[in-house]
Amino acid sequence: MEPGLEELMPRLLPVDDCDLAEDFDPTVPPRTPQEYLKRVQIEAARCPDVVVAQIDPRKLKKKPTVNISISGCQPAPEGYSPTLKWQQQQVANFSAVRQSLNKHRNHWQSQHLDSNVTMPKSEDEEGWKKFCLGERVYSEIDALSDNENLAIDYMKVGFPPLLSIVSRMNQATVTSVLEYLISWFGEKKFTPELGRWLYALLACLEKPLLPEAHSLIRQLARRCSEVRALEESKNEEQISALNLIICLVSR
Repeated sequence: MEPGLEELMPRLLPVDDCDLAEDFDPTVPPRTPQEYLKRVQIEAARCPDVVVAQIDPRKLKKKPTVNISISGCQPAPEGYSPTLKWQQQQVANFSAVRQSLNKHRNHWQSQHLDSNVTMPKSEDEEGWKKFCLGERVYSEIDALSDNENLAIDYMKVGFPPLLSIVSRMNQATVTSVLEYLISWFGEKKFTPELGRWLYALLACLEKPLLPEAHSLIRQLARRCSEVRALEESKNEEQISALNLIICLVSR
């Protein structure tokens, strides 16, 4: 040990000075408790104040991914299971949407909303269901009259998830609205209006996901798999939409 080094290092073990044999060698296994404690003190004194880990930067180039295990999901009907290439393409498209949304969020927040757009408060569950799905879907009206088709009434057909709307939603609101729509979907059928909003809200979720968000999207994927399995008409467009949501959640 260097001269004076022992005095500069704080003593962490209450070891009194003891007489050690003249041939004491700290490199050999200790023979007595005193030799063991002395050896520990010497090794501690030689430890550097700062230790730097050696990390191979090549291992950091690959972006980390999180795969969510979805238990309880039912398999796709025979002939309707998406290919791996299709899944990879959908994930790439979704990632591009997420990045674009994050990049331009401030711009879209600054855009004025139309005078007929009144966003409900975060805790207004029924208000958000009507806002996203419209009175027609919410009240389960089969079709609009011809007169109503002449001009779009968004209160009846639902507001689309415009960037100027979703960019104004903070994470608490995004999670709440996602929960409202998933709850509604738990007892109702899948509709294009619902699918558009689910996709948009998933794109608005920020990572790392909170535990409640993890639970919600797992619940969503399971419900999509149930509806997909019960799809009697084998509507390809609807099964594709359900496959898309399951793919995005699982990948």
